[in-house]
Amino acid sequence: MFCYRDNTFYCEEVPLADIARRAGTPCYVYSAGGILSRYRAYDEGLAGLEHMVCYAVKANSSLGVLALLARAGSGFDIVSGGELHRVIQAGGDPARVVFSGVGKTSEEVDYALARGIHSFNCESEAELALIDALAARRGVRAHFSLRVNPDVDAGTHPYISTGLKEHKFGIEIGETEAIYERARGMRNLAAAGVSCHIGSQLLDTGPILEVVDKMLALAERLRSAGHAIRHRDLGGGLGIAYREGDQAPDIGGYIRRIREKLEGKGLAVMVEPGRSIVGAAGVLITRVLYRKRTANKEFIVVDAAMNDLLRPSLYQSHHEIVPLRRTGFGSVVADVVGPICESGDFLARDREIANVAPGDLMAVCTAGAYGFVLSSNYNSRPRPPEILVEGDRWRLIRARETYEDLARGESL
Repeated sequence: MFCYRDNTFYCEEVPLADIARRAGTPCYVYSAGGILSRYRAYDEGLAGLEHMVCYAVKANSSLGVLALLARAGSGFDIVSGGELHRVIQAGGDPARVVFSGVGKTSEEVDYALARGIHSFNCESEAELALIDALAARRGVRAHFSLRVNPDVDAGTHPYISTGLKEHKFGIEIGETEAIYERARGMRNLAAAGVSCHIGSQLLDTGPILEVVDKMLALAERLRSAGHAIRHRDLGGGLGIAYREGDQAPDIGGYIRRIREKLEGKGLAVMVEPGRSIVGAAGVLITRVLYRKRTANKEFIVVDAAMNDLLRPSLYQSHHEIVPLRRTGFGSVVADVVGPICESGDFLARDREIANVAPGDLMAVCTAGAYGFVLSSNYNSRPRPPEILVEGDRWRLIRARETYEDLARGESL
């Protein structure tokens, strides 16, 4: 996927420096082979069980990435009407889409009903009432799962942990059965499953497996009470290795443990991976602009900034940063910073990094998830292009924005 050959950094069979020379910097580059291999690890691992792998669109919603996964047979997990529009544009099947999220609007729900999505993951009784009313207007019956909050600590960053009682997501597990019972009176709803998602970037699969047991017991109680529960939605959340030497959970091993718990239960299984499919399959290429030294710090100023990759500033997250051409000039301890007028504009702090010079190219690794999707035009900076590599070929899947794009839709 990404590796050095003769001291040159490659994506599949393409030297990244070749892309940078033609596409300019900064730019996002994704490996099609890396994305598909991880998707297939889920899909093939569940072969023989009725299942659907629903890629979490919020991780990376580029049409080129969505189309790649749609052609491979993926379903999709969405959290907005805009994401559903993207899936349809990319050739995805609405009947393989599940709509999650705590704040669905009436317009979004109606749009999803009109397109015939698979089901809704619902997070409140008020949401159930809204879907029921809108489905009645259309003369359809909407399938739903309640997203259950199991009060399990995912052990991850507090901004991406979602399974505790103090979080806005889901319905407390102790209240769930009563709500399913009250939903029987909503004639345009059909209880089809149970759902949960406890957080993102999970490196320990223990909490997820604990939740599986709780959800299986809940599904059994609901079925005994006469609810036609047909599927169990396990959410996503499997983490990736951001630091060199870290060990990410093995997708195949995780799925085998899920199978052991689900086989013979008469339930279809849905999973909603995002980061674990695209995260390690992308890099952000940037060019060194300046070297700057103060009394206390060494700075490497690059042309990528927090508007291009927000994760280091937002989560204090770590991304390995490597040169596209390895030299024998050793390393320095420095902050890697961008041009944005904020002290929080950094890609790395106090990092031992290659002793690069102005004009040199570097890759910010594991940037395929929550990279471009979190980008902005702050400081009126055009957003970078996105590029997809397939073997020895690459293609532009999103053009670099222009100054004209920055003011599109505005008026004096």
